[in-house]
Amino acid sequence: MTDLRSTERFSDRVADYVRYRPDYPVAMLEWLQREYGVNPHWQVADIGAGTGISSKLFLDGGYRVTAVEPNEPMRLAAEQWLGDNERFRMVDGHATATGLNGASFDLVTVAQAFHWFDQQAARREFQRILKPAGLAAIIWNSRRLVGTPFLEGYEALLKTYGTDYTSVAERYGDEPQLRAWFGDGYLGMGRFDHGQQLDFDGVRGRLLSSSYAPRADQPQHEPMIHALRELFDRCAVNGRISFDYDTVIYVGALP
Repeated sequence: MTDLRSTERFSDRVADYVRYRPDYPVAMLEWLQREYGVNPHWQVADIGAGTGISSKLFLDGGYRVTAVEPNEPMRLAAEQWLGDNERFRMVDGHATATGLNGASFDLVTVAQAFHWFDQQAARREFQRILKPAGLAAIIWNSRRLVGTPFLEGYEALLKTYGTDYTSVAERYGDEPQLRAWFGDGYLGMGRFDHGQQLDFDGVRGRLLSSSYAPRADQPQHEPMIHALRELFDRCAVNGRISFDYDTVIYVGALP
């Protein structure tokens, strides 16, 4: 989907994205290997790779990764971070037009980006680039909305100050939606505990990495940061906050 300028809206947030966005749990990669036979001989296409956070998980596991990203600042950040790895290649492309060779990849991954895509057009493109026995994996770090005073206060803060928070949040897929997208090829899902321990600068940077956080030149920015400071001071333990996620992955073939 492109109506929210999906390929542009992170351009001025790359530095915060690189420093403060969470990685993905190694347990998830181990689960893929154990449950579905994914192994480092597989060629991985990481679509909507952003600054390379998901690509790095697979690179660290010994995989060859071709990352596809249309946003130039994010693409340059990924190349600066991961470009020295001979198993990494960065490509300027879109989910619906990757520019990759057909039937060339064993695994297509999408981490934290699927909700921005034209999903049916992306499905056709993934079918094209996957080998006949290939798999696709759709991944989100889903921030927990309840469970601690901080998590609940943070969600309230986003609803108060986020520029289009509700519109973005509603795009995240759930199990019925992903089951329907995969169709007969759907294999299953995994869920993993994940989190960050952040000081105030980390929480602030994590917030400002979000596309719906008002920028410094917008009137809601300063009130939002003030509210975040108050929330942090109320909830921090030893100067840190636990920023908790459920990492969710949906896996299937695309017949």
